[in-house]
Formats: sequence, structure tokens, C-alpha cells
Amino acid sequence: MLLDTQIVIWLLDDADHLGPNARRSIGAADTVFVSAATSWEVAIKRSVGKLSAPDRFVALVQESGLTWCPITPEVAWSVGDVMLPHRDPFDRLLIAQARNDGLPFMTADQVLLGADVRDVRMLDARA
Repeated sequence: MLLDTQIVIWLLDDADHLGPNARRSIGAADTVFVSAATSWEVAIKRSVGKLSAPDRFVALVQESGLTWCPITPEVAWSVGDVMLPHRDPFDRLLIAQARNDGLPFMTADQVLLGADVRDVRMLDARA
């Protein structure tokens, strides 16, 4: 499974926002992936004051048992095929990565959960 950026932050913070079914799904998964795009998104949003994240974010992801998933040229190219109700480039990249790698995608973003995303199983992180 691939986690949306907000879910990674919730997981690292052990936030109550993460639902019990989501926690069970994460715990039962063989591998839980975090996209390299997530580190990019966190770094950008942190630098402009839109997000709070620790200096050790990258190390904390690894220490938590999550697995970094690289962005390949094929994933980057396939972003052009991702149609979403909004134009967030990070969401498009994460959805493309989940689709290309055959991974379910866990998010709390209601727009994404309600979108008709081809070939990606969407998981609600609040459930």
C-alpha cells in the first residue's frame, strides 16, 4: 500500500485522525510504501510554512518501518494520464505511482476518495 503524505504525517505523529480500520490495514500490510514525492512535498510545504514536520522527517519514515518508494521515469511520465478533480501535482504523482506499482492508495482526501481513479484501489484513512 502507498500512503498519501498527510497519512504519513498522521502515522508518525500517532494522530487520532487515523481510523481503526486504516491502522489495521497498515499493520497487516506486508510493505507500506511512502513515495519519494512525499519527502519533496513535505520539504516544500514546510519551507513555506504550510506544514509542520520534524527536521528528521526522512529518517523517521525509515525508522518507523515504512519503505521509501522511488519515482521512476515511467511513473513521472504516466502523471499525464491521471485525471483528478483538482490539479495538485503531488496527488497526481502519488496516484500515478500507486497505479503503476499496483498498490492500494490510502488517503483522507475526500476529493480523491470520491474521484473516479482508474486502476487504483482507494482506502479511506479515517475509517
